[in-house]
Amino acid sequence: MDLPNPRLLDQVRQALRRKHYSIRTEEAYVGWIKRYILFHNKRHPKEMGVVEVEAYLTHLAVDGQVAASTQNQALHALLFLYAAVLHQPLDAVIQAARAKRPERLPTVLNRAEVRRLLDELNGIHRLQAQLLYGSGLRLLECLRLRVKDLDFDYRQITVRAGKGQKDRRTMLPVRLVVPLQQHLQQVQAIHQDDLRQGYGTVFLPDALARKFPNAEREWCWQYVFPAHRRSPDPRSGVIRRHHMDESGLQKAVRNATQRLAFTNRVTCHTLRHSFATHLLEDGYDMRTIQELLGHKDVKTTMIYTHVLNKGGRGVRSPLDG
Repeated sequence: MDLPNPRLLDQVRQALRRKHYSIRTEEAYVGWIKRYILFHNKRHPKEMGVVEVEAYLTHLAVDGQVAASTQNQALHALLFLYAAVLHQPLDAVIQAARAKRPERLPTVLNRAEVRRLLDELNGIHRLQAQLLYGSGLRLLECLRLRVKDLDFDYRQITVRAGKGQKDRRTMLPVRLVVPLQQHLQQVQAIHQDDLRQGYGTVFLPDALARKFPNAEREWCWQYVFPAHRRSPDPRSGVIRRHHMDESGLQKAVRNATQRLAFTNRVTCHTLRHSFATHLLEDGYDMRTIQELLGHKDVKTTMIYTHVLNKGGRGVRSPLDG
């Protein structure tokens, strides 16, 4: 793509890596910055500012009809560009037309439907889905688990750098202890074979890699759900075994729900919604559920009271006596 200054995107990548942004965020931010430049006929961002940013964000909302979260990501990418790369922070308030955030209730399966869905899955996908429902994990939180994050003695899972880059702990279901231990025996055999072949390293964030230079080969740092094949690291080019891609479980859940003929659209995240709703049904307090889910604000957790049609007060219809 013929951009006015090709090196600008390299500067963006370098700045993102210095601040330890994930590879997914890096790809997304670079993509938004490219599209921003092209929208303004390849003008260099140094020559533009608040007015041009507002025009682009308004275009996304009005012409592109993007979701509010998509528009917000584009805004954050451009704010990062001006503040961290060009050193021209946009101090003025951005007055673009904003995409409307829809107020939708999450899809929740009842307990019988969850059992049917889990029974329809097989092998590693069933174990992963059981963790999503049994521990309230997000999909990538599950796939990014390291061996050391599973505490079988205390029956708990530590989620590292979850949404908002926060750590938290949640329960490890007793029913999954033996299946997980058996699974890890197979994973350890794969790791030992990788080591014998001269591989066996795993990705570690830069700070950890510098602090523990030999940790990348240690068993405790390996992914619980490693990929079937080794592949080059997209940044360093080092051949490693990354964690499994999320598309595998997504496809398995989609196919299972089609076979079960569920009427609602069910995704991997539906299992997390069901986890929270069923805990609320069992009488656990909102603060506990908020901590297990890793929500920053209890208002986010409160949505599950509406799923139950109980509201904040647990009001019961007079028709029900």
